[in-house]
Amino acid sequence: MRYPMEWIEGAVTAPRGFRAAGVRCGVKSQGRDLALIVSDAPATVAGMFTTNRAAAPCVRYSRHVVEAGTARAIVANSGNANAATGEEGFIDNVRMAQKVAQLLECPPAQVITASTGIIGHRLPLEKIEPGIEQAMLELSESGGAFAAEAIMTTDTVPKAEALSLHLPEGEVRIGGIAKGAGMIAPNMATMLCFLTTDARISQPALQQVLKDAVERSFHCLTIDADTSTNDMVVILANGESGVDVHRYLDDFQMALETLCIRLAQRIARDGEGATKLVEIEVRGARTFTDARRMGKTVAESPLVKTALFGNDPNWGRILAAMGRCGVDFDPDRAQIALQGTLVYADGKPTAFDARALHEGLKADTVSITIDLLQGTEHATVWTCDFSYDYVRINAEYHT
Repeated sequence: MRYPMEWIEGAVTAPRGFRAAGVRCGVKSQGRDLALIVSDAPATVAGMFTTNRAAAPCVRYSRHVVEAGTARAIVANSGNANAATGEEGFIDNVRMAQKVAQLLECPPAQVITASTGIIGHRLPLEKIEPGIEQAMLELSESGGAFAAEAIMTTDTVPKAEALSLHLPEGEVRIGGIAKGAGMIAPNMATMLCFLTTDARISQPALQQVLKDAVERSFHCLTIDADTSTNDMVVILANGESGVDVHRYLDDFQMALETLCIRLAQRIARDGEGATKLVEIEVRGARTFTDARRMGKTVAESPLVKTALFGNDPNWGRILAAMGRCGVDFDPDRAQIALQGTLVYADGKPTAFDARALHEGLKADTVSITIDLLQGTEHATVWTCDFSYDYVRINAEYHT
C-alpha cells in the first residue's frame, strides 16, 4: 500500500454525505431493531450475497438493486429474518422498500433491504413501517453507532469501524457496520455487513474491489460452518469526497479489505458462547484457495474448537482436520504451532511444555500457525472456540 490510512470515528456516517439511524420498533423484545442508512445523493452500489439456495426475500430483492447499480438507502430490521415466508414474505419486503422510497422520494429499486433473526415468521409491518418513519426523523451524521446496535441479534456488542485513506487528490473515507455471532460461514458471496464510502468509483470497479476484499475477510470467517439464508455485504459509494479512485484501485481495495478484516475479527471474537478469538494462519501452500480451505476446515472442527475452549494443546485434532480438508500436502513436512510454540514437525510431536502451553491458551486471542512448506501462498482464517454456551444459546433460540 503506497498511501497512508488511519482509523477514525463515525462508522457508516464517517464518509461525507451519509446519515444513519437506529430505532426500536418492537420486532425484538428489547433494544433497537431497525436501522436506516441514507446517502444524500444517489450512490453507486455493489454487493455480495449468500449462496444458500433458500435465500430470503431481502437477498433476492437486494440482488436486483445491485444489478441496477444505484441506491439511496439501506433499511434493515433485526429479530425477524423474513425467510421461508412464501410469496407473502416477498410482498412484505417490497412494502418495506416502498415505505423508505416514499419518504426519500426515490424509486423503491434504489432501496437495499435486509432482515435478520428468526426464520419462518412474516414481518410485523404494523411495527416496521412506523419504525421507518421514526428512523427517517432521527437520521443524523452521528447515527452510525445506533444503526450498528439495531442490526444485532445474538451479538453481545455492536461492530462498527471507519478509516480514512489519504490519496494525492484528497481524503477518502470508508465506514462499516456488521452483525453476526452464530450461523456464520458467509460463503458469499445470519451475517450482515453494510459499508459506505465517499469515493468516486464506477459500479464494475466497486463490485470488483468488494469481491476482492470479501475474499480475504468474510470468506475467511467461520463460527459454526452454517451459511445463513440472509447473508449479505453491501457497499454504497456516493462520490461526495470528489476523489476519483480509479488510479488508486489497489490502495482503495487494500483499505476496504483492512476494514472488512477488522469487522470479520470482531464477529469471530463475539461468536455465540465464545471465550476467545482464534486466528489460524496457513503458510507455505501452493495456492491461496488451498490455504483458506485448510484453515477453514481446522476452524470449523468441533473437536479443535472444544479443545481450545478447554485450553488443551491437542495438535492431533488440528492435524486430523488438515488431513481431511481435501488439500494435497505431505504430513511429514508440515509444521503446527500453537501460540508460537512448535508442537508438531517431521511427522511427530515436538518436545514442548504442555503445562505452560495450557496456560498460554487461556489468552483471549489464540493463534494456530500451520506451515505446509510446499509453496508461497498463505491465508488467515478467523473463528472462535466452542463453549457450553454455544449449545445453550442455540438450544434456546426457538422458532
